[in-house]
Amino acid sequence: MRILVNGVWRESGAAQLGAVLEELGYRDAVVSTAVNGEFVATGVRAHTLLADGDRVEVLAPMQGG
Repeated sequence: MRILVNGVWRESGAAQLGAVLEELGYRDAVVSTAVNGEFVATGVRAHTLLADGDRVEVLAPMQGG
C-alpha cells in the first residue's frame, strides 16, 4: 500500500497505523498522529486501518520556551 507520511510517499505492508509507526521507527516514541487530517489517539492506533493513498502525519513534541 502507498501512503503519504509527513509529505513523503512510502510503501508499506502494514494495514494499521500502529504497525506503520513501528515500521518507521516510532515504536517507543512519544508522538501525535493524524490520518487524513483527523487526530488519532494513542490507544486506537493499533486498530486504525489505513487505505492506499491515506495521508499520515507524525508529530513529535518540541521543547522550548
